[in-house]
Amino acid sequence: MNRKVDLHMHTNYSDGALSPFELIKRAKEAGLEIISITDHDGISALEDAMAYGKDLGVEVIPGLEISTDIEDKEVHLLGYFIDIHDDELIKYLRFFREERFHRARRIVRKLRNLGLNITLDDVVDQAKNSAIGRPHIALAMLELGLINSYYEAFDKYIADNGPAYEKKIHISPRSALKLIGDAGGLSFIAHPGYMKESILTYLIKSGIDGIEVVHPSHKDHQVRFYRGIVSQYCLLESGGSDFHGGKKGDDDNLGKYYIAPNKLIAMRKMLLRDSA
Repeated sequence: MNRKVDLHMHTNYSDGALSPFELIKRAKEAGLEIISITDHDGISALEDAMAYGKDLGVEVIPGLEISTDIEDKEVHLLGYFIDIHDDELIKYLRFFREERFHRARRIVRKLRNLGLNITLDDVVDQAKNSAIGRPHIALAMLELGLINSYYEAFDKYIADNGPAYEKKIHISPRSALKLIGDAGGLSFIAHPGYMKESILTYLIKSGIDGIEVVHPSHKDHQVRFYRGIVSQYCLLESGGSDFHGGKKGDDDNLGKYYIAPNKLIAMRKMLLRDSA
């Protein structure tokens, strides 16, 4: 039997469309046995998700996705097996949630200056209890009829270097690695895609534990390339669907992008070695 492990997905506590319960139910229907919820800069969904997972027979590995900045490029790192009660991690995430709110307010101000009738309350309504991000702004714009599609918001207004773009506050990669490590977790480079070789090399030298090899944005030759890097540097391999659901139109990705259980076994062995 081809057992499936998906270690990259998001709930509505981040920029996903589904609640933790809905996501786990969908994951089970897609044939996934083990998943990791990796919300952006947030862990609020994890406690409930792990409980729901036990009830539904899906193991939920606690994770998150942290934004960092290298060579003026935004780079995302995934953390797995983190302690969701770690004080320093909780303190950092609380700070980052506040910064996301202030950034959203600045973006809304720029959009209004461009003649778009949108308010911060419109964005907060989309975010509900989650940390506010650009996807919530895009959804608000779509709901208000200011754009014709979700992606038009990014293409015309809020993508990097767009007229309403506002830089996000990041911690350094080394600080992110320490944060994940101190919380008992393993750190991975998320969706490296066309990442510059210098950034990839820097992260490897900084002590990253692994690379997300399988991802919807990776073509076959990229999967082979990153698998080769993993082998060359004795790193761990991760992968998943980066599922969000809703207007992102990625429903078909769930159950399609995954890794084999032996990759997860290697992670658990690393954790045991580190704790010995």
